[in-house]
Amino acid sequence: MLQTVDVGKRSLAAYRGVAPDTILDDLTRLAEIFRGARVVHINATPYGGGVSELLRSVVPLMNDLGILTDWKILSGDDPFFQVTKKIHNGMQGAPEELTTKSRETYLANAEKNARLFEERYDFIFIHDPQPAGLLSFRGKGDARWIWRCHIDTSHPNRAIWDFLKGFLADYDAAIFTMREFIPPDFPIRPVAIIPPAIDPLSPKNMDLPARQARQILAWIGVELDRPLMTQVSRFDPWKDPLGVIAAYRLVREEVPNLQLALVGSMALDDTEGWEIYRQITTESRNDPLIHVFTNLTGVGNIEVNAFQRLSDVIVQKSIREGFGLVVSEAMWKGTPVVAGRAGGIPLQMADGAGGLLVEGVEACAEATLQLLKDSGRAGDLARLGRERVKEYFLTPRLLLNHLSLLLDLSKGRTQPRGAALQQDPVCGMAVEQPASEVATARGRYVFCSEECRRRSQTDPAHYLGQAA
Repeated sequence: MLQTVDVGKRSLAAYRGVAPDTILDDLTRLAEIFRGARVVHINATPYGGGVSELLRSVVPLMNDLGILTDWKILSGDDPFFQVTKKIHNGMQGAPEELTTKSRETYLANAEKNARLFEERYDFIFIHDPQPAGLLSFRGKGDARWIWRCHIDTSHPNRAIWDFLKGFLADYDAAIFTMREFIPPDFPIRPVAIIPPAIDPLSPKNMDLPARQARQILAWIGVELDRPLMTQVSRFDPWKDPLGVIAAYRLVREEVPNLQLALVGSMALDDTEGWEIYRQITTESRNDPLIHVFTNLTGVGNIEVNAFQRLSDVIVQKSIREGFGLVVSEAMWKGTPVVAGRAGGIPLQMADGAGGLLVEGVEACAEATLQLLKDSGRAGDLARLGRERVKEYFLTPRLLLNHLSLLLDLSKGRTQPRGAALQQDPVCGMAVEQPASEVATARGRYVFCSEECRRRSQTDPAHYLGQAA
């Protein structure tokens, strides 16, 4: 039997006054259709990354809504996770190669985990490439199978994609964070576009008094009388932590007492993380104002919460990115962000909300310096960021998108009155209060931001199904 991850109990009622009421009302009505249905989410690891954080909130809330939901993880050894890391990187375009032995390792582990997957469910969510092979070895049965890809696979390594694609044809649906992430020749239909979200009531994002946050950071050695820039991310080359160090050094030429905190998490399936950690510690060894922390040295969700609240600037210098939940986390806490123009980050920071988008080390340093020197502008951007996260990037909106997809996959059911979902045709998010609208001969379209509306006009055939 696959290992089940224990989760606590959560109540959707606790989100009243935090998330928009209209989202909560629609979610409650739609959930009535699926009361008693059995759902499972399967991924590679119970901790250390954005997927596990999402599931730790989504699963108990689904249960609170009366939908019987489990979370299970793969069984695998180091050679298997080394192979899946190559697949993960290759699907993002890295020049990886799968040897015959690597392919055999993946197949053997997929077959083993399929044998361990004994339970019956109505809906099965498979997250990312690691467990994608389960369906081929287990068989579909009566369930609907959904492959949820969290990474940017728009330009995959062709050899890696050809290998992975062979396991996907029988899935009933797929979910991507952005339409642009869908790889060429994608074999699954339908494809839903559903950006992820943060849980505002989790330990990482819940309200934390300033005095307590200061005590937490002082306890682990951060000097609170100095300015602080922070990057929170897995130790991953796509997050460019060495580029963050280079940008920090440029900023220090004008802000000599600036501190840098690199707060990383080491995940069970991330064999590459230790090498990146070694590179970071080597690069920062002679600078006492660079602090490197990990979840394995006692820095967990509460400490991250404190960092994101008390930092003068949060940096997320991603080169490639699926979504980058830490951007919404910082914006939710009212902290300005400097982030790479990669993946789903521009969607979170659309229309100037939250901070400044950059490309390259020099631009990152310049933007960070601007926000450090102009606290008024930094505060205005941060306030807009929190408002955008409240409207579009909290967990109830994500659940509403998920249940809407399950409704589309369930034949013979009747949609409850009032539960019709308006979705932005560009980003796929549920939209209750549109920032913009477009009326065409095919109907009315609503958008979460002016940026999404502009993108729809650049390719109306793609986004709106009509000729330019």
